[in-house]
Amino acid sequence: MHQGRIVLHGVKLSGHVHRVELLLRMLGLPFTFVEAPPDVRRTDAFLRLNPLGQIPVLEDGDLVLADSNAIMVYLVKRYAPGSQWLPEEPVAAARVQRWLSIAAGEVAFGLAASRATKLWNAPGDSARAAKVAARILRFMDLHLTDRNFLATEHATIADLACYSYVAHAPEGDISLEPYVAIRAWLRRIEALPQFVAMPSSPVRQPA
Repeated sequence: MHQGRIVLHGVKLSGHVHRVELLLRMLGLPFTFVEAPPDVRRTDAFLRLNPLGQIPVLEDGDLVLADSNAIMVYLVKRYAPGSQWLPEEPVAAARVQRWLSIAAGEVAFGLAASRATKLWNAPGDSARAAKVAARILRFMDLHLTDRNFLATEHATIADLACYSYVAHAPEGDISLEPYVAIRAWLRRIEALPQFVAMPSSPVRQPA
């Protein structure tokens, strides 16, 4: 039973925020969403929550946590210990951790970076990001050819950590058409109870 008041700071178009929102909903935890666009993230009030000025930030009573993957681990350990979302069995736990690392690595530097460059002219090497994205998508598609989910036979926080930026890859001019297994996996995530989609952004048209 949830005793505190959970507040999630972020923006709806952030995949890092969306993964936390998905888990909160799937765990049935009530929460308040507080918009934190870039101008808010530069304020003293926000920087007291996270000196790095990054989203998401989760407040749970007196506890303040940053980093989407760390927040998900906390939520499962605190509110759903022993659940399928973060297995205790050593091999399964290690597999979840591997995909959390991929979400923070190749997914972020490939798929998320490509999307940010395309939509918001974010700084970065778009060609390099596209190569990283293509490499991880090929790897994921092969991995999912004989699996329903990334780490175990059930959905885990590994799937939620990777879902949002993969699903929105076309917003970064990265087609998912070649990746049959990935597209089937996306549909399985979207069929989970309490799933809510991350809003789509219209892709910026060339001048």
